[in-house]
Amino acid sequence: MWTRKHHLDKSYLVLMVILTFISGCVGLKGSKPILPIRQYEKMIVGNLNADYIGTENCLAACHEHDQLKLYFDASTMGVQLQKKSGMPLVDCESCHGPGSLAVKGLTKELVEQNSKKGIRTACDFKTLIDLKNLPATAQSLICLKCHTANATFNLHNWNTGPHAVNEVSCFNCHNLHASPDLKVTPLASSQLCFSCHKTAQMQFSLPSHHPLKEGRVFCIDCHNVHGSFADHSLIKDDIKETCVQCHPDKRGPFRYAHADVAENCYNCHSPHGSINNSLLNTREPFLCLQCHEGHRLNSSASPATSASAEHARAMYTRCTDCHSTIHGTDRPSNSGEGRLTR
Repeated sequence: MWTRKHHLDKSYLVLMVILTFISGCVGLKGSKPILPIRQYEKMIVGNLNADYIGTENCLAACHEHDQLKLYFDASTMGVQLQKKSGMPLVDCESCHGPGSLAVKGLTKELVEQNSKKGIRTACDFKTLIDLKNLPATAQSLICLKCHTANATFNLHNWNTGPHAVNEVSCFNCHNLHASPDLKVTPLASSQLCFSCHKTAQMQFSLPSHHPLKEGRVFCIDCHNVHGSFADHSLIKDDIKETCVQCHPDKRGPFRYAHADVAENCYNCHSPHGSINNSLLNTREPFLCLQCHEGHRLNSSASPATSASAEHARAMYTRCTDCHSTIHGTDRPSNSGEGRLTR
């Protein structure tokens, strides 16, 4: 039967639960915009008092952008301006915001008058979105308005990628007005990456390195610059799957595999470059001795061979001289065991 004490204990427990819930709610943080909502909208969308007038009307009175227009018309996005393309329209105002205030007062007569005087008529840039001075995340958001809604799947991981986290914007790598080709070519991408990744650039100058400077491989062969589900923005799910794209003979599975290191090539290799042969982190045999004990090279050594000489041979000879199939093999050694020998 319930006693008065039991009722008091139950009431006390209920009261503690209620107080805990209330105190937790009081401590919840509310989301706050970076700027007042109207200013934030203006920063991303453009002047809220302006109207969209279309690219032709924007450029009709402003000849400062003639060359840019030629580049844009020949670009991938410029092609979308054609209604027959069947794609969503992309124009100057998609990025720069509504342009009615920018060309306000620029009549055809004024343009002709200025042209006779040798003056190139320019619009009022201050009424447009100040793209260059936007925060990096806001710059990328201008691009992501379209590029996360189309078939560019590799951009779906952008917000969690290292570039976005470190406030690198799309503008740092892509110059939409530089030429008709909006993409960065593989050859140019490596030099572009080196502008920030100085350590990697140095590693590719070491004696043993992947032939990136020779133009045979590129950063984008291994890394997805727009972010991925793997560490280091690798284009595959893990390190080994990325490496075996070019090194299929190391894929396996093997009957006799190199245990513990088979799935992570970084255990033995430095991917960008090394002072040791074969991109090894440490030269042989010291790399192997980190996990394996040294052993005599010939158990039936001549009695004339001193112990110190035999020890030196064991310690300073490359392990792969004998264990040549170090990544794995399906063939046993002479002893009948898997010794990774050929």
